[in-house]
Amino acid sequence: MDRNLLTIGCALCFTTCGLASAAHAAEQTSTAFEDVGALKIQPVDDAILANQTGKGLAGDIISGVVVDLLSQWQLPNGATAVASGALSVVTNKLNQASVQFNSSAAVTDPTGNSGSGANRNASASGGQNVNVNGVSQITQVAGNGNLGTNQAVIDFNASPASLTGGSYNNATSAAASNANGSVKASVSLANGGISVSLQTPSGIATQTVAPSSAQQAGMIAQLLQIAGNNQQVANQLQLHLQTQQMSASMLRQIGVLQALQNSVRR
Repeated sequence: MDRNLLTIGCALCFTTCGLASAAHAAEQTSTAFEDVGALKIQPVDDAILANQTGKGLAGDIISGVVVDLLSQWQLPNGATAVASGALSVVTNKLNQASVQFNSSAAVTDPTGNSGSGANRNASASGGQNVNVNGVSQITQVAGNGNLGTNQAVIDFNASPASLTGGSYNNATSAAASNANGSVKASVSLANGGISVSLQTPSGIATQTVAPSSAQQAGMIAQLLQIAGNNQQVANQLQLHLQTQQMSASMLRQIGVLQALQNSVRR
């Protein structure tokens, strides 16, 4: 299990590095060479750029990442569904990775007689078929008196304590449901990603973190579909990144390696 967790953790770490690099690049308002003078710039095609590695932020590398996912659903009759997952990947000075995972799911029975609030005449669908590279948040609501929230927070200044603190059961999945199976909560760590899902008579709430592959770039997706009344639903994602400055020798090694790779491709 430790090897599987390490593989998945590294895949997620590469995903977050890629997303962080993309966000950083979008903030730049000027080119790197505004006054080139005698400098000659050689265009590089997309095929070469697509295979570049060593993404970082201003000479920094990601040395630790924690992903916290929490989904909660409260029905008007007091029934609740909660699922959470947390993944911690931290590297030490020897570049050795420590990976931990925590999963939990719980469903509580109704405390009142007001019903589930489901509306058979309302429907919310289609959002689960949307495929977006990067970060996506989709909310579909059909009903009255509902409160639905998709929230994602990315912290680039995580402290070592925030990465190593907390308790981890290293369980890669958890699931719970009520007696008749109408309310379900689940979380799983598989195929290099994390998924959290809630299912109720009034809709679904899901969160997905998937690493990049040959078919698509990395993805963080939050989805709410509510077809009922007086529902309270929340998806919360927190991504904590710890960076450390790359040494001059490491920067030179990466530069030489990428130059050699580009020469071989040509």
